[in-house]
Amino acid sequence: MGIDVGAVRADTPAVADLVHLNNAGSSLPPVPVMDAMVGHLRLEAQVGGYEAAERAEARVEGFYTAVARLVGARPEEIAFVESATRAWEAGFGSVRLEAGDRVLTTTSEYPSNALGLVKAARERGVRVEVVPDGPDGVVDLEALERELGRGGVRLVALNHMPTHNGLVNPVQEVGALCRAAGALFLLDACQSVGQWDLDVERLGCDLLTGTGRKYLRGPRGTGFLYARAGADLVEPAVVDVSSAHWVGEGGYRVRADGRRFESFERSVAGQIGLGVAVDYAVALGLERIRERVGALAEYARDRLGQVAGVRVLDRGPVRSGIVTFAVQGVPAEHVRARLVGAGVNVSVARVWNQVWEAKVGVDEAVRASVHYFNTEEEVEVLVRELKERAA
Repeated sequence: MGIDVGAVRADTPAVADLVHLNNAGSSLPPVPVMDAMVGHLRLEAQVGGYEAAERAEARVEGFYTAVARLVGARPEEIAFVESATRAWEAGFGSVRLEAGDRVLTTTSEYPSNALGLVKAARERGVRVEVVPDGPDGVVDLEALERELGRGGVRLVALNHMPTHNGLVNPVQEVGALCRAAGALFLLDACQSVGQWDLDVERLGCDLLTGTGRKYLRGPRGTGFLYARAGADLVEPAVVDVSSAHWVGEGGYRVRADGRRFESFERSVAGQIGLGVAVDYAVALGLERIRERVGALAEYARDRLGQVAGVRVLDRGPVRSGIVTFAVQGVPAEHVRARLVGAGVNVSVARVWNQVWEAKVGVDEAVRASVHYFNTEEEVEVLVRELKERAA
């Protein structure tokens, strides 16, 4: 049995007047998520922020259970943070790195993560090395295995699904190679969490980062970090009264669980909302979501490929719900503006920002990212608008 599209659209009132194809940027939260967040904000206004948090303790704790179930972890291995980027920074910053240590990544790494890697190379003497793509566009597993075999690799850091095209990296195979070589594996899953079924043991990762606003359909300003219990990590770069405790005068002890990466101050409403969003996705079934999103994305690629002047740019033998394309002779931002004016939300993928990846002939691409609440009819609206633009 597949997803009841009518039911999930009823939980997404905006789709009555809007074609939202920007789910890889920020999706539309379902009604239960909004109700949970607004309800808590009202409670804060009625009784005070600290008092509301005390009353909502069970729902806050439910966040850790929900995310642990989502990724196959234990609740004590989960931290709530304000974004996937902050989660990545915290995870990467806890890796024990010394001058000369090698860090391997992929050509399609997210620009923010790449900046963090380059910064570590400049400040700590780490050797950041980019593993080439294979002929099918994803990270070359044979090349990765060779580099791991050379020794000295402390960390492999890559993304599951790049943000600027539809390819899906073979992360389970990457995880197996890392474990065999004794290297830590940091996986950025900000585009795949909520879209694919993830299991940290199956993936073999030591650190995994995710965001709430994309395919989980949670609130902006929310994310999480999974840190494997027992992984060889140093204490976080930043500690506060939530992540550490005083031990006598001038001493402190950092928490042993995942919450050592958290800050005392956070959006309680956001944390509750993200927990509800996770529960919503799990109840629908991640495999059903993956099947629905994948089928709709392939339908979109097929239809877009039939439009004169439109070139689909996605790569890889397995592809995600992210569909990217270029319109001949028309800047991507102009295409986006035209579509937004017609009630179709898309975004622009800035290909020029991918410093390590081979160029694809365009600096920017239009990105139409589908979700399970989208329909084939909405894809046809996109296609019709592009045909009119071309004409």
